[in-house]
Amino acid sequence: MSGTTTILRVDSSITGENSVSRQITGRIVEQQRAGRPDATVIERDLVAQPLPHLTLDQFADGSVLDEFLAADTVVIGAPMYNFTLPSQLKAWIDRLAVNGRTFRYTAEGKPEGLAGPKRVIIALSRGGYYGTEQGNADFEHLESYLKAFFGFIGIEPEFVRADGINLGPEVKAKSVEQALREVDLLAA
Repeated sequence: MSGTTTILRVDSSITGENSVSRQITGRIVEQQRAGRPDATVIERDLVAQPLPHLTLDQFADGSVLDEFLAADTVVIGAPMYNFTLPSQLKAWIDRLAVNGRTFRYTAEGKPEGLAGPKRVIIALSRGGYYGTEQGNADFEHLESYLKAFFGFIGIEPEFVRADGINLGPEVKAKSVEQALREVDLLAA
């Protein structure tokens, strides 16, 4: 890759310094910059500077989309709130699905993603475990939504997961430690 690399960090957790997803996105950005110290990092805090929910007037402003498209790597902090993503993150995502820019429909009516190739790394934090073994996989609408959305626009996202963070301090610490180890294994 020639030129300066741009890393876009997007955080959406409302818990500030106590945020697990913010802790992980911070480590991901550090890890990604380790191999590219000249990288430009753009930080978008969707809690400190929330985007209004999408309206036609808001949709006409393409600055969020331009920022996303200009980034080489996008690091997203996505905590699970009520089985899905925070509304702050949804307001940001709503500005990314633009026909003709990030996707298009073929003559057969099938969607084709136009936003790739781009690296998207998503730091998930969830209070419980949402697998078939726990019997509550049907409640998981965070990772499944983000995987489907980014796939729709032509990107296969990577996930770093911290699960069970509301199951006690020991479980939380172990989960965060495991997630940070996963970050250290990501290629820059």
